[in-house]
Amino acid sequence: MKWQRWAALALAGVAAVALYNLIPDTSSPVPPPSGKGTPVKAAEEHKLKKMMLHRDMTTTEKLARLDAKRHLKSMAEQWSAVSQSSRMQTARTLQQDHLQFLSLRWRSGEQEQEMRGTSFRPGKQDLAQIDGYLGFARKALQKGRAYESPAFPSGNPKYFVLAEPSGKTGEGIIAVMDTGILRRVQEHQNKNLRLIPYPKEGKYKVESVHADTLRDITVKTGHDNEKASHYYENEIVVTFGETPSARDLKKMHADLHCKPARNIGRTYIFRSETMNAQQLRDYFHKHWKPNYVEPHYLYMTNEKGTGFADEQSPEIPNDLLFSDYQWNLPIIETNRGWTLSKGSNDVIVGVVDTGVDLKHPDLKGRLLEGYNVIAPDQAPSDDVGHGTHVSGIISANVNNNEGIAGMMWGGKILPVKALDSTGSGTTYSVAQGIIWATDHGAKVINMSLGNYADSQFLHEAIKYAFDRDVVLIAATGNDNTERPGYPAAYPEVLSVSATDYRQQRASFSNYGDYVDVMAPGESIASTYPGNQYAALSGTSMASPHVSALAALIRSINPELKNTEVMDIIRSNVIDLGDPGHDKYFGYGQIDVFAALEAAGGGNDAPLQFWPQSMQRKVDNILKQGK
Repeated sequence: MKWQRWAALALAGVAAVALYNLIPDTSSPVPPPSGKGTPVKAAEEHKLKKMMLHRDMTTTEKLARLDAKRHLKSMAEQWSAVSQSSRMQTARTLQQDHLQFLSLRWRSGEQEQEMRGTSFRPGKQDLAQIDGYLGFARKALQKGRAYESPAFPSGNPKYFVLAEPSGKTGEGIIAVMDTGILRRVQEHQNKNLRLIPYPKEGKYKVESVHADTLRDITVKTGHDNEKASHYYENEIVVTFGETPSARDLKKMHADLHCKPARNIGRTYIFRSETMNAQQLRDYFHKHWKPNYVEPHYLYMTNEKGTGFADEQSPEIPNDLLFSDYQWNLPIIETNRGWTLSKGSNDVIVGVVDTGVDLKHPDLKGRLLEGYNVIAPDQAPSDDVGHGTHVSGIISANVNNNEGIAGMMWGGKILPVKALDSTGSGTTYSVAQGIIWATDHGAKVINMSLGNYADSQFLHEAIKYAFDRDVVLIAATGNDNTERPGYPAAYPEVLSVSATDYRQQRASFSNYGDYVDVMAPGESIASTYPGNQYAALSGTSMASPHVSALAALIRSINPELKNTEVMDIIRSNVIDLGDPGHDKYFGYGQIDVFAALEAAGGGNDAPLQFWPQSMQRKVDNILKQGK
């Protein structure tokens, strides 16, 4: 494999990156599914997902500890030479932006000064354990050593303690750290990997239908999600042949006992106070002869510069977590691809998701203003974590000695919050997000979300973006099912399933004849709210790898149409499974270097697109002559 040749070169002296460091933690290994890509049974699937969740949490804790130690080392080196007031100010700034630093203590000899965060209020039992570990940390500093405690209390970890010496014996920093990110990742991944049924939460009542028959279905287990599509029980989506008059709309609102309907073009969403979805459907078919009527479905997260190529010199970034945790980038030839293109700030990637952490230091300079579909008067801030994680995979800052490396050194993220604080959004919000991103310059749109019902309303929004030359990319889902998920299964969308570090289909990943390509999706390290980093698994994590590749292609050759970009990605892959296209691996796992090489640059079009390129040039000449 090409990525293995790259690893061998790195080990030979180009870069001191040990191959085993690029492989995810396997202290709690996740066994491969039966066969290389064939599906597993429901009981085994649940077991594999539970093990995947455990691995994500284990890796996230390691990321949190490594990031915290980096901050402490930097402060310890600086604080011995500054005043007490300067130390206090630095600590306050850090604790405001990094809430996980509950307590910072500067110790010099027997003197100790504490800078305590406002949220640090431990109970008596917790305080006794904290004091015990602080004692171990002080003894370590007296010997000029670092210290790291286990997470505690046992069974319900809330804290861990770190200490870093300054270089002078008996002097250094001790920190009490919060482990809240582990609870958030667990809650997040229980939903994302569909380990639990979709919860009836939020401001609307939710019903479920079988995705094929649209008959009512009860979702009792996480596995049932593969057969279910969720919708709001008292709402309906209606598309009219002609825009209704104000008089007609007034009558509809009165008949349905509803507030003014929301609309995009001739498509309206009505929310009744007295009727359910079936009654609403019957009403519109009987009285108004619409083009089509459908439930208002919910969509949920599906996590789970140019130059010349040099075979001997892959780019190795200095980002803190790259060498130990970002196995996903070299395995798809990203490092070699960077010798061809690192991305352009002219290329905007729309991320239709839960929003983004607007203050994350590893996303500084990468974010455009964006839009909040859920609350238009508010910023698209991320209250879930999913959108921040997806955005980091695409475009976290590279070579800044911090956190992770995104796939694009250049390029901009356009965050569009279409999913609410529960991690779900409606047909309307997702469709509006796609249209808004298209109208505001997105050349690539990532959709790490999905449902199993084919919504004509959403499809119209997809076609709107596609017709305006946007490359649309979506995750297939995390239910280990062949059932087509939408929007991934629409022909205008490049659909992405997930592989693991063995280059096998991830045990949770959906599959089917509609799958285009694969990308890494197990324990992917990326940015997370609160200036932190987390490892998450899901096809949601695979999709942004492909979105970033599409943006790199559009950077190296802006002349390419969206269909040409999609064809290049499909045609330049690491073929897995049966030769050619198959339902378990699509065309194969993406190959960044091969795709960028095929895309060409400057005025030279890829050979397979030479006729289209020449036709565009002729059209431009004719336009100029008029």
